[in-house]
Amino acid sequence: MRYPIGQQRNQKFKHGGRLIVAVKDNLPPLGFLRNGELAGLEIDLARQLAIDLLGDEAEVTFVPVRNDRRLSTLLAGEVDLVIARMTATGARARLVDFSSPYYFDGTTFITKDPAIERLDDLLRQPVAVLNGSSTIAVVRSLLPSTLLVGVSSYQEALTLLESNRAVAFAADASLLTGWMQEFPQYRRIDPLISAEALSVALPKGNRYSDLRSRVNASIDRLHSTGWLADRLRIWGLPE
Repeated sequence: MRYPIGQQRNQKFKHGGRLIVAVKDNLPPLGFLRNGELAGLEIDLARQLAIDLLGDEAEVTFVPVRNDRRLSTLLAGEVDLVIARMTATGARARLVDFSSPYYFDGTTFITKDPAIERLDDLLRQPVAVLNGSSTIAVVRSLLPSTLLVGVSSYQEALTLLESNRAVAFAADASLLTGWMQEFPQYRRIDPLISAEALSVALPKGNRYSDLRSRVNASIDRLHSTGWLADRLRIWGLPE
């Protein structure tokens, strides 16, 4: 059922009845441009929410954002929701509300070295990590003897791997899934060694309570019906 704006109990959209969603356009397979059109898991999710909230997936408008603009765009009222690889943290929860998780991301490793088959094979081996990332602490806690090699970019990590100065690269599974789709000679070493809840960010306040309830109900339905699990498989994301 589609609810005309102003007739939903407490739900307020600000943009003429359309659902405006901040997304990523450079982060395969979550949100990225493919043949000039946005695609990815989070794009699919936004369209499903538009169906549940407004009755029509065509009623969603996407606003690509950089990471440093995700929260500010929502706080300024420029968008209704943020679905842009946003992890639900305590610091962020003081500013915005979060839905039920739609995906649990986490730290994983990729390699093209045939000798690396299990996590134990990384012991005392050089592994690339992004400087300043939370991945460093995660890897050190589980594999303290692994030799971490800091890099400033994904391109630098690729250079190390291709020159055999690192046997693997550790980062978030969602990001490395896109890497493997671009460079199919690389594979993931299962399992993930951490879990981070990716959730929809929503405005805070009682006036948005109905919106939060309906977004949560939609996500719960997409989990229970297997829709989200199917989309994870389609986009190559580890469950």
